Amino acid sequence: MTYTDDYKRLAEKLTTKGISVDDVKAKLKAQHIETPSWGYGNGGTRFKVFAWQGAARNIWDKIEDAAYIHKLTGIAPSMAIHIPWDKVDDYAALGQKAKAAGISIGAVNPNFFQDDQYKLGSLTNPSATVREEALAHMLECVEVMSKVGSDLLSLWFADGTNYAGQDSIPRRKRDLEAGLIETHKHLPPGSRMLIEYKFFEPAFYHTDLADWGMAYAMALKCGPQAQVLVDTGHHAQGTNIAHIVSFLLDEGRLGGFHFNARRYADDDLIVGTNNPFELFEIYCELVQAGEGAKDVAYMIDQSHNIEPKLEAMLVSVVNCQVAYAKSLIVDMTKLRQMQAAGDVLGAQQVYVDAYETDVRPLLMQVREEMGVPVDPMAFYRGDGYAKKVAEARGINLSAGSAIQ
Repeated sequence: MTYTDDYKRLAEKLTTKGISVDDVKAKLKAQHIETPSWGYGNGGTRFKVFAWQGAARNIWDKIEDAAYIHKLTGIAPSMAIHIPWDKVDDYAALGQKAKAAGISIGAVNPNFFQDDQYKLGSLTNPSATVREEALAHMLECVEVMSKVGSDLLSLWFADGTNYAGQDSIPRRKRDLEAGLIETHKHLPPGSRMLIEYKFFEPAFYHTDLADWGMAYAMALKCGPQAQVLVDTGHHAQGTNIAHIVSFLLDEGRLGGFHFNARRYADDDLIVGTNNPFELFEIYCELVQAGEGAKDVAYMIDQSHNIEPKLEAMLVSVVNCQVAYAKSLIVDMTKLRQMQAAGDVLGAQQVYVDAYETDVRPLLMQVREEMGVPVDPMAFYRGDGYAKKVAEARGINLSAGSAIQ
């Protein structure tokens, strides 16, 4: 018995519920998960970086690896870059190199946490000179967007304070706002600026953009090209991320995701490994938003330290694929009936039924129709790519990461 038999049974079951299998497959084929350049190089925690033989040494290796992951999955056609980690002399050539490899350059991420001058903040720094340097870096990255063909500027700031009274919180808020508004003025037409938040770390008294509400307020101040970026690891324990996603979708201000998983705080674990039901809930809100979610960017942002880089990235993309598939087969007709009738547990069971469905046969069928490996992980482990790059690249710690 092959997966085909299981797929046929699942397709019959979905059809009985009034769910179009062809529609589900079409949406799965159109899925787009952006992988990050920094996930292919050596990175880790503030305690230790464990170097992997074959990890990407530079931006060219990263493009090669990202193209390989896209080849295995068919749904990872772009790679985000981080400046200055991925800085090159010719960004047009970088975009062309990516295109030749079968992918594109996605979101451009400025760096506001690595250089010494940002110790007390970037756009919020007490020094006007440092604030001007931070703004200049933002505008530099806007120029990079145009050169590589990107339409996303992805912003995260480590800005904050460690002690009460260390700095003026209102002054910092106003300076951050001014810097974001100025950057928004320079965005290329049709592009977007995604504002990320984080409720703590590395600032432990207050973080200048501590939650989705603050990021949302800044986006409103900036204008229509500014939206909120939700990092699934940047929340306090017990936060209902699906609720945040639904609210921002309804407001037209959900710009995108940085997918990862956590148990305690910003653990940067592989998405879907710690709380897969949460990821499913998030995708359910996105699916139910319909056209309201059509411009949302889905990006990975993880730190692969003890995991093999390529394998970790492959698992991440597949986990997003699984969550999306399950959300697409929720019996929406029955769900709305249960909701209208006030059937609390009946409605919840509709979610559970979809979540507990084995969608692997469906995904295998989709991959076969797309012309990619039916089982990407089995193909990866039987392929010689990882061994080839390990022999060619050796071990290198300076491929661009938060910790080097």
